[in-house]
Amino acid sequence: MPACLRDLLHGVDVLEARGPLDAEITSLAYDSRQVTPGALFFALPGLHADGRAFIAQALAAGARAIVHEGELETYQEGLAYLRVESSRRSMSPIASAFHGQPSRSLGVIGVTGTEGKSTTVYLIWQLLGLLGKEAGFFSTVNSDTGEGEKPNPEHQTTPEAPAVQRMLSQMVQAGYGYAVVESSSHGLSPRLNRLGDVAFDVGVFMNVTHEHLEFHGSWEQYRDDKANLFRALDSHSHLKSLASGQAELPSFGVVCADDPSAPYFAQATGKRVLSFSTKGRKADFQALDIHSDEAGASFVILAEGRKCPARIELPGAFNVDNALAALIAVSGILGQDWAGLVPLLPRLRPVLGRMTRVSAGQPFEVIVDYAHTPSSFQAVFPPLRARAPGRMLCVFGSGGERDVEKRPQQGRIAADYFDVVILSDEDPRGEDPTELLEMIAAGCPEKRRGEELFVIPDRPTAIRKAFELAQPGDIVMLLGKGHENSIIYRNETRPYDEIGCALSVLASLGYKEKA
Repeated sequence: MPACLRDLLHGVDVLEARGPLDAEITSLAYDSRQVTPGALFFALPGLHADGRAFIAQALAAGARAIVHEGELETYQEGLAYLRVESSRRSMSPIASAFHGQPSRSLGVIGVTGTEGKSTTVYLIWQLLGLLGKEAGFFSTVNSDTGEGEKPNPEHQTTPEAPAVQRMLSQMVQAGYGYAVVESSSHGLSPRLNRLGDVAFDVGVFMNVTHEHLEFHGSWEQYRDDKANLFRALDSHSHLKSLASGQAELPSFGVVCADDPSAPYFAQATGKRVLSFSTKGRKADFQALDIHSDEAGASFVILAEGRKCPARIELPGAFNVDNALAALIAVSGILGQDWAGLVPLLPRLRPVLGRMTRVSAGQPFEVIVDYAHTPSSFQAVFPPLRARAPGRMLCVFGSGGERDVEKRPQQGRIAADYFDVVILSDEDPRGEDPTELLEMIAAGCPEKRRGEELFVIPDRPTAIRKAFELAQPGDIVMLLGKGHENSIIYRNETRPYDEIGCALSVLASLGYKEKA
């Protein structure tokens, strides 16, 4: 709905305003190609282009107001100009106001962590649905903002603030009572402020390891930005009164006690924080006697002096962490006894591209997974190595224009667990693909080139090589792409589907997909 520009400026530090502040705003845009008549256009500074260079294009498309940094060379009569310290930071409060502060009408659960965010978000959303609660979510992989589950076409975990607030608004309009938000470090960083005006009621912390230092600058800053999710809990004294008539409950946090940074996150909020552990640490909830198999895991939950046997049909022992975090978050936000949710755990479905098995009748196992960091490698590889009847082969790469320190670490860990390592494109972006892969190869110098270590930038060719080398009983892991639908290069973005590619290569080798 249209809104008066003046009404959108609460909480925005406007350094200078020109033109009519009573202008009617019909939409928000930060890409001049998406401007429609009546839009407010945010001229964002960028790595490769200054948004101010596109103001004329935005005005030609019908923009009614401009948010910008610094002085402009020209100002058009009859239009509104707002000079701010940071155009990007201003998007969040303006977008929240434009959409009617939608998060205040939802019970919002945020999930952060280096690993496990997407899966935990998806499990929370499923549990709410199994309990008859109308809920939406958005994550790296997929979303439901009012029209059912859909894939996320972007390589972005947390979108820009206008998209965040628009999706939350769509959930409210659809009659949803809850929202589950994958909360990345970029989204929680005050520099980008994508989640700055989301009223979180529950914060879930999974882990924090070595990632995204190219943006945050240091591991300490990376962790501090993630902890903003828990600081946000103090902005709300209780869960909102929802349309369902649910009684108000205190907001709270959930932390994985197995991560050394759990106390740091717990201390970032004055709210109650519940802890969980799958590795024997002292915690409010413990998963004991974990036995994993190809299909999932069986375990016992110990909490509040009670023991309850549980089962998940999610491959990978690490999914016990994700399921336990989801159980605690949902039982807490609904005010329901956790034990009553345990029978629902076997009904939870895995995320596409997370430990997804690809079967076309081949005599070796093929698994597609999104693991792309040293910590995720350490979580995924050991249990597979322990049960592998034959050799283990892998295909993976590393994202270009991202943290370079992790690359030799990836190579080192892969060499420790895999008999054959094949390095291939992930998203090289502006970097030279071969040079990037050689940085990973530096971590496994003992692997014999052409026998145990291959550098094959073209992803389909690398996968074919892995399948040609695989023998009966072997496990082949295709890592790093998971659900993503493209590979990003310097001058082009190529459509790509890891699961589809694997099936196509298997078919070309004479294997047919099972019905």
